[in-house]
Amino acid sequence: MFKLYKKLRPVDWILLAFLMGLTVLQVYCTMTLVDYIRKVIESITYLNYHNNPALLGEQAANFIETFGWEGIKDLPLADYLTPEQLVLFDKVANATTGDIWYNGGMMLLIAGASAAAQTLVGLIASYVAANLSARLRTAVYTKIDGFSVAERDRFSTPSLITRTTNDVQQVQMANILMLRMAVAAPITAVWAIVKIQATSIQLTLATVFAVVALVLFLAVLMIFVLPKFKIMQKLLDKLNGISRENLTGIRVIRAYNAEDYQMEKFEKANTNITKTQLFTGRMMSLMSPVMMLIMNGVALAIYWLGATLINEGTTDYATVAAFMQLASQIIMAFMMLMMMFVLLPRAQVSANRINEVLDTPLSVTDPEKEEELKEHGTVEFKNVSFGYPDSDEPVIHNISFRAEKGQTVAFIGSTGSGKSTLINLVPRFFDVTEGQVLVDGVDVRNLKQRTLRKVIGYVPQKGVLFSGTVKSNIAFGTPDISDEQIKKSAQIAEADGFVSQMEKGYDSEISQGGKNVSGGQKQRLSIARAVAVDPEIYIFDDSFSALDYATDKKVRQNLKDSVGEATKLIVAQRIGTIIDADKIIVLDSGKAVGEGTHSELLKTCPVYREIALSQLSKEELGL
Repeated sequence: MFKLYKKLRPVDWILLAFLMGLTVLQVYCTMTLVDYIRKVIESITYLNYHNNPALLGEQAANFIETFGWEGIKDLPLADYLTPEQLVLFDKVANATTGDIWYNGGMMLLIAGASAAAQTLVGLIASYVAANLSARLRTAVYTKIDGFSVAERDRFSTPSLITRTTNDVQQVQMANILMLRMAVAAPITAVWAIVKIQATSIQLTLATVFAVVALVLFLAVLMIFVLPKFKIMQKLLDKLNGISRENLTGIRVIRAYNAEDYQMEKFEKANTNITKTQLFTGRMMSLMSPVMMLIMNGVALAIYWLGATLINEGTTDYATVAAFMQLASQIIMAFMMLMMMFVLLPRAQVSANRINEVLDTPLSVTDPEKEEELKEHGTVEFKNVSFGYPDSDEPVIHNISFRAEKGQTVAFIGSTGSGKSTLINLVPRFFDVTEGQVLVDGVDVRNLKQRTLRKVIGYVPQKGVLFSGTVKSNIAFGTPDISDEQIKKSAQIAEADGFVSQMEKGYDSEISQGGKNVSGGQKQRLSIARAVAVDPEIYIFDDSFSALDYATDKKVRQNLKDSVGEATKLIVAQRIGTIIDADKIIVLDSGKAVGEGTHSELLKTCPVYREIALSQLSKEELGL
């Protein structure tokens, strides 16, 4: 977890240095408070003796009765009293109510200073921990934002969400605890032990026994609890994954009456994490009663031994009371340290998960110096092959083609033939395994991702919308676009008609994921978003599949009329969508088995001919 402290700012380190100073001040006040507790008890005791001389013994009472407190000061008391009795006699003779007020006032003053220091320590610890957590969340989010599809698949979406939220929260809570206790607890323990050793061997041994018992108990507790902490975060990942699956697939679940099946999956995951949390909760619940038992036990031992020592005349009540305070401070210090060591491993698991994300090397990175674009609106594949990191076989095999400015190049093939994978190599969602992908005459790996994606308008296979308004979704890639351009983009995508019928038009709300619009409407708004960017190259990844034939044809005609100079790469399943393309590439098992126009491929490519005949009749195809 200490690796995460690299995220601390210089001002945070200054605050931590100030926190350490305040912690030392707090411990000093606590230790000094013990001394004043002793002084207050002594002042009360001496004043009581002063008012009741008989408590000092018959001889002393006779002296005081005969000569008075002022008169006996001139007597040769050394001839009658021991040095210890002389010291006590002098303190009792000079005892006044003012001593109690003074020592009591100092107690209040020091207690106030300790409380103020402790409050400032808590505030600084919370401030530093909260800001560190904010920067960690930003760092994790930024890192995830730079992940390619390969890295996101490695971690899974639910796990990344848990790492960004729950894991950071665990680290924050542990940091608050550590910053408040990591310095205070050892200083308090050492300081109190040094003070306590000079008081009484017997009482010290009782305290040592209590500390050993406390440490042994917490060590046994950690042995049972820590393994559960380590698996709890993984169980939480699984629970989040099932919950997310249920929410995103609710329509399918209901359509197939699979609520019970999904409920069983959820209950199983919920039961596993509940059992783990109950086990750790029950074990941790033992801490409070056991610690109270130990603290009350050591208090009983100290007062019992203290009473014996008082009766023997080797100590007094003030010393025993002060010792009790010191013993409590020692036990509390060790309790804080052990609590920290109990909670730290769980936070360490979370910190490791965060570091795993932050330390993951990106498979798609920007070059140190990018090349200048040499052409305009061209895309070229040179002997491109691609395989996923965990795959033994390549998905794409030795694909080569060139799309000139203004051309429409289409890709068709059976499901799993590699169409979407091929098209995703252009915006560098993946990097090729072999060969080159060139955009505007430059290898995409020699362009910064931001530069590359500025010239591309991408429409995914599944229309993705974001919470906001229709206007904000169309202007997603170009926030400064005018309302007129937004409307024009919607008209090209044939979205203006249904948007205008919405209650607030372009200011109508879109729910998260576009749940309040249909699949076809989502696709048209996604196309409008790409048009609004005004790119050199359009990528349509089966983006017309949810449109009816008439709308499909209108959108393609609008694109031809309005953005005719832009290059268009289209992945499609329907022959009607790509029939007018300048070039069609037929894929089969990741290999290009045909290339040409629609009419050429009908004659030369059996795979294309088979696909065409499965959708249209011979008459419609002109065969």
